[in-house]
Amino acid sequence: IFCTLPREKEKEELKEKEREQQRRQARQQIVEHSRKSLVATIFDVRWVPQSASYVAIGQYPNSQGALCHFQLEKGEIVTLREMRKPTALKCCTFGHSSAEGRQLATGDFAGNVDLWDVERGMEAPVASFKRAHDTIINGIDGALYGGPPEIATCSRDGAVKVWDARQPAKPVVALQPVDQSKARDCWTVRLGNSCSEDDRVLCAGYDNGDVKLFDLKTQKMLHEFNVSNGVCDLCFDRPDIEMNKLIVSSLEGRVRVYDLRTLNPEVGFAYVEDRVSTGTVWVSKPLPQNRDIFMSGGAGELTLSRYVYPPERSLKDPTTGVARGVAGTIDEINKARVGDQPINAMDWHPQREGLLVTAALDQTMRVMVVTKMSALS
Repeated sequence: IFCTLPREKEKEELKEKEREQQRRQARQQIVEHSRKSLVATIFDVRWVPQSASYVAIGQYPNSQGALCHFQLEKGEIVTLREMRKPTALKCCTFGHSSAEGRQLATGDFAGNVDLWDVERGMEAPVASFKRAHDTIINGIDGALYGGPPEIATCSRDGAVKVWDARQPAKPVVALQPVDQSKARDCWTVRLGNSCSEDDRVLCAGYDNGDVKLFDLKTQKMLHEFNVSNGVCDLCFDRPDIEMNKLIVSSLEGRVRVYDLRTLNPEVGFAYVEDRVSTGTVWVSKPLPQNRDIFMSGGAGELTLSRYVYPPERSLKDPTTGVARGVAGTIDEINKARVGDQPINAMDWHPQREGLLVTAALDQTMRVMVVTKMSALS
């Protein structure tokens, strides 16, 4: 008997190790496919629509702008174009352009917005919004989805503006601080709720944690709230549908997911919060093929998470009869450390599920592959 007990214990431990190994193998793995080091610091990256290439924008050590075009060829990142521009570039988007048009919009450190034709080499902008803002443009986003091709920008001057890409002379909407001396630095901006030709919502996040939702159709503020920390990134889970969820990335490693379907006049939107990084969460991006899956970039690490809906998304107060939202939960699927410096930019490939390009402040770009993504559907 005394000889049998240790053996049985060893067998059980061995079985548990095998089960744990099977669980690890069944999980989605975040794998580095290829990497490339640059002289420039990259601030934003975007896949070129319907292609195996992407653009990266940033700043060279001499403060010139970096506008680069790369392509994946046989598992390697190949440089197609690497150009220097007079002013450092901070942010970019293809959101306002059709997939066939492949027109890139960039915001720079001098407050200008430029439109570039990727197919023609991006040697010179095809259109420019000169002095769109008084200082650096922190964030930019675009929307099309059957409506007008619009570009939203935000800046350190506290202003948030919306432009029609066909008429660069002046913005169609300009949200200016009432008192410029008290203006907050606006770090990020997004367009969503593009469920028809007329509907569109503007969302902006600020350095003091403020988040503002503005209805462009009615020209009214929908809702304002504060997340208690600087808002580094905002993202609608799907910008081309009725508002559903909003992912807010902030300082101190925190991510909040807001359910935007039910707005209670007293408590606002329901949300769930999770700490996904040991440092700042610079960026979070929902998977285009599954809006409940999102990747967050933090202090040298990538975190893949899933939002799980509650049994009921709203409940009515028995006393007042007013609906109140119910938040779901955030489940961490996997995490991978890819470097020592913050991951400050990323973009999922819109067609190739699980293909991700990232940029970090160590001047390194990485193309990542997340395996077994179909198992999450």
